[in-house]
Amino acid sequence: MISKYRELFNSQFTLEKYQNFKDDIASDFDYAPTFRIAETPFFISKELKSQLIEGCNEVIALIQSIRFKELTNKSLELNKKVPNEDNHTNFIAIDFGICEEDGKLIPKLIEVQGFPSLFNYQNNLFIKFKNHYPFLSTLSPFVNPMSNEDYLANLDLVICNNHPKENVILLEIEPEKQNTKIDFYYCKRDLGVQTICVTEIIKKGKQLFYTNEVGEEILIKRIYNRVIFDELNLRTDLKLNFSFTDELDVEWAGHPNWFFRISKFILPLLKGKYFIDTVLLSDLNEIPEDLENYVLKPLFSFSGSGVVFHVKKEDIEAVTDKELYILQKKVNYTPILQAPDDKIKVEIRMLCTWKNGDTNPTLLCNLARLSRGEMIGVKYNQDKDWVGGTIGLFEN
Repeated sequence: MISKYRELFNSQFTLEKYQNFKDDIASDFDYAPTFRIAETPFFISKELKSQLIEGCNEVIALIQSIRFKELTNKSLELNKKVPNEDNHTNFIAIDFGICEEDGKLIPKLIEVQGFPSLFNYQNNLFIKFKNHYPFLSTLSPFVNPMSNEDYLANLDLVICNNHPKENVILLEIEPEKQNTKIDFYYCKRDLGVQTICVTEIIKKGKQLFYTNEVGEEILIKRIYNRVIFDELNLRTDLKLNFSFTDELDVEWAGHPNWFFRISKFILPLLKGKYFIDTVLLSDLNEIPEDLENYVLKPLFSFSGSGVVFHVKKEDIEAVTDKELYILQKKVNYTPILQAPDDKIKVEIRMLCTWKNGDTNPTLLCNLARLSRGEMIGVKYNQDKDWVGGTIGLFEN
């Protein structure tokens, strides 16, 4: 998108430098991420940045509307409702595909989630890129000017809410097996927050505890929640000593209800130039004739699971819980990032935090995903190069 940086990066790129870059990431914890790390950042022009911010603000305006909880209560009826929901989410992730419309590039909203993403990894990924390409220090992954220290201070306040670090945990299902494990490592190193498996939680009355490294039971006052219910529901083999639906004396950094409220469930409510025609299957009056132009998606799945890309009439007819699916017009990602051999498709996830007590969320940073195929995501295109997870960089 910014030709001078693209040309400079591509001219300096070598396979040896790419390997050194990945080795640099792996050296922090003697651990190499299991997802594919893309060779390059994505350089975001001022015009595209302005469009991304405008699109995000329109999504945020819906979330801030006084009727938002009323509009999304149905999403909780369809899932587990967790007690003690707070006034607003602590996290928003807003995904845009970079597309073309009337001969011009435009970001189109693909998905929105009231759930944390790789907040702790992304700023460290930028540091690693700068280690190997020093000219990148003139750019920034942050939407607004800030230092890495400012960024971590924001995360610390959102995740910990001024509680002692030992009383805050990152909660996940078998974290050692998750593709996002590198993010947990950085969260522990940079914020001091311990990662705990759901099976290790101890419940006493309304209070939750975990056992620290020296065998002491430590009270949990706040949970940085990374558990996806979709995954948890499938893990019938796991024995939990508590239930998310219990009345608990605990705060949530990312209350679980927001995962459902801020999800594909709200896509049909969003209208405008950055949004795609989307309908709940239960509201579909007739099946479109041109199904080749649509995608069928489950509302609350994660990482693209359950998506039907080549939709047939029988796929729609076979869905029994039509309130749990959307039919969405396909968007045609425009290959835009110039790799050595071809151009690559790009999706940008804009990451927001929302501190307790703040009137508005903060547009903080981003992650980017590069793809040569139909599906966007780090678990796809594993056999190709210049694809995978990376970061978008803005001009200062």
